[in-house]
Amino acid sequence: MTTTHHTSAPRSRSLTLLSLSHACVDVYQGAVAALVPFFVSERAYTYAAASGIVLAASLLSSVIQPLFGALTDRWALPWLLPVSTVVGGVGVALSGIAGSYALTLAVVAFSGIGVAAYHPEAARVARRASRGSHTAMGWFSLGGNLGFAAAPLMVSAVITTGGLHASPLLAVPAVAGAALCTAALRAMRAREVGATTAASAQEPAASTATAMTPAVVGDRNATACGPDDVVGSRDDWASFVKLSGAIVCRSIVFVGLSAFISLYVRQRTGGGEVSGTAALFVLYLGGAVGTVAGGKLAGHYGRIRVVQWSYALTVLAVAGVVLVPGPLLYVLVALTSAGLYVPFSLHVTLGQDYLPRRVGTASGVTLGLTVSIGGIASPLLGALADATSLQAALTPLIALPALGWLLLRTLPEPVMPEGIAAASPSGTASPTTAAQSGLRSGDGMMGG
Repeated sequence: MTTTHHTSAPRSRSLTLLSLSHACVDVYQGAVAALVPFFVSERAYTYAAASGIVLAASLLSSVIQPLFGALTDRWALPWLLPVSTVVGGVGVALSGIAGSYALTLAVVAFSGIGVAAYHPEAARVARRASRGSHTAMGWFSLGGNLGFAAAPLMVSAVITTGGLHASPLLAVPAVAGAALCTAALRAMRAREVGATTAASAQEPAASTATAMTPAVVGDRNATACGPDDVVGSRDDWASFVKLSGAIVCRSIVFVGLSAFISLYVRQRTGGGEVSGTAALFVLYLGGAVGTVAGGKLAGHYGRIRVVQWSYALTVLAVAGVVLVPGPLLYVLVALTSAGLYVPFSLHVTLGQDYLPRRVGTASGVTLGLTVSIGGIASPLLGALADATSLQAALTPLIALPALGWLLLRTLPEPVMPEGIAAASPSGTASPTTAAQSGLRSGDGMMGG
């Protein structure tokens, strides 16, 4: 009883700290879209130019994040979490005082690099701390979504008060996030040291002690031993590609709405800045609820079925956002947010389970490349809005969740790798297997 209490408390604490740090990082993804109306009003940017800032934040990130994922498949990079958090904050903080459009694009892109570097390692660390629980991973994703939700409020409070030149104040969450990352890594190390001590006392055999060595203090990631070390696993690339295609469709819808929903709601409701900020806040906050709900629903109905339902709901909700005027628009934005966010954490675990031998790469793609690629489409939407209207530009977004649903329609439910299943509260593997393989599973979470 004493040992269980000693090791479970640090694990719970580390996941909480990681979730909070996730909020501090993802506030900068939300901040870029929240700054768009202010760039339009203070600098007279066109829709296309303003959406180009969204592109700058995501384009380089979309290329680099899978590379970080591949790196973390091989080496432990614990320092990357606090450093990437600071980088993400500095870029956004400088965007308001950058004197030219080109410099603004550059600093926002710099922020995107920080966000890209954070997610693969953080997702891996969080999944190990969660012991493979979909619900626990939902709480980790919830942290990021709360950061998204807080971004419009934070940006509005700072920029409305002091203008774009007050943007350096937006660096405050980055400082807090770096401290939280450091504390989370220390908590994880404490848990691993405690587990090593307990295992050595119960099974003094050298092989057991070696299996329980904490990867966070090593130079090489636990997954770097090679793909064959993942017990009972096989990469399903065909299913992973279909899943990635669906996430791309979701990403384009989400980024498009994030960039323009504030301006669109002002037009449709006749409100001012507050009405636009409120709509963006609803878009992000509804996702916070949807993420937790996704983990719980998946436990009852299975991940694939829940993801399919979510995409179907999103088709109807986006159609309502584009076509229905007046206050009801806020309800439809909330439904759209739920449809987009319920599958958010499920995308990550599905991708990792489809590629159990390459979970860093899977995380980099599902959290990075496919998500960030939505930013590439945003300038096209902006150009279309400049040529026609915002409503005409947003109309094509209705079809994309339907396309995503078609891609998901034939996907199988993947089997959780044995090492993760053993550590999961719902796993069926023996305690001995859990102890020996829990730290060596394909998630390699201590690599962060």
